[in-house]
Amino acid sequence: MHPNNRHSGRYDLQALKLKVPALEKYIVLKHDQESIDFSSPEAVKLLNEALLLQTYNLNFWDLPEGSLCPPVPGRADYIHYLAELPGIPKQNVEALDIGTGASLIYPLIGLKEYGWNFVATDIDQTSLNFAQTIIHKNALESSIELRLQKNVDHILSGIIKPDDRFHLSMCNPPFYGSAEEALAENSRKTKNLKLQSVERNFGGSTNELWTPGGEKNFVRKMIFESVEFKKNVLWFTSLVSKSEHLQEFERIAKKQGAISRVYPMEQGQKRSRFFAWSFQ
Repeated sequence: MHPNNRHSGRYDLQALKLKVPALEKYIVLKHDQESIDFSSPEAVKLLNEALLLQTYNLNFWDLPEGSLCPPVPGRADYIHYLAELPGIPKQNVEALDIGTGASLIYPLIGLKEYGWNFVATDIDQTSLNFAQTIIHKNALESSIELRLQKNVDHILSGIIKPDDRFHLSMCNPPFYGSAEEALAENSRKTKNLKLQSVERNFGGSTNELWTPGGEKNFVRKMIFESVEFKKNVLWFTSLVSKSEHLQEFERIAKKQGAISRVYPMEQGQKRSRFFAWSFQ
């Protein structure tokens, strides 16, 4: 994990239970040590709720049933690496979160860790309504603005206004190209982890998990759209699930006149990365 990530090491389950008492029923013994039943979607949700409340001094956080539950440590890593991008100031950062979902996870962490201001977007009004509840119950209206993307064929267009100036944009795109692909991957995961349930332990609604063409098409589209907003955003970024897509993203960014970089991230045995490009 990034050195600034406050979620390295073992979880303090006793402290987390104080924040979310319902978590206690999902604590199990593994190799004579207390752990969480990660096969349970409810346990995963409660754990991440407790992490958010304890670490970032929130009053409230929740998710509607079926929404994608973000693993807080990994999401925090993305924020910490973004803070180190060239040209990102120490204060008064304006950030754009594409596809914030009901969890509002990146604005919450970015605001609490670095004091960033956010515009957070989504194509789903129901998700934004829930995110607005989180904003209201934590009194964060002055720091986080929500915008609905009304055209599902666009990502940045219709969101970024002519006078907007963002230091960075971030995105966790839908990884899969179809519902069938998402289901097949979940079945593989379930088999590998020897879980009894085929339910995704981290949830996820349709628009959060898949989009036509998957992440490859989504990020390609975002790179092409970003040309129109080269003066509005210093750094465009996106998480990338499949490393084999990076070469094409780099080629497209270069052809559009942008410089690009790949930033690797590690959380335990998990390897991930994000792709960043800039015209400035």
